[in-house]
Amino acid sequence: MLVLSRQRDESIIIGDNIVITIVDIRGDKVRLGINAPKDIPVHREEVYDAIQRERAAQREADTDAIAQDSPAAERAESGK
Repeated sequence: MLVLSRQRDESIIIGDNIVITIVDIRGDKVRLGINAPKDIPVHREEVYDAIQRERAAQREADTDAIAQDSPAAERAESGK
């Protein structure tokens, strides 16, 4: 992990197209401004984790649905 010190109104550049700027510092909180292309999602960690859990649950539901619709599952249900 790269650790940097920045002051208000200073920025960090990631790659060629992501800029993170220190907008404000109040006590133990830092406000960040993030400028990134629209095709790059930017989320708080807890939101990202929730999205990943939803996607995993959806993949599991899709896998279960495919397994239930398979010919082998239909044969098992019919007793053949």
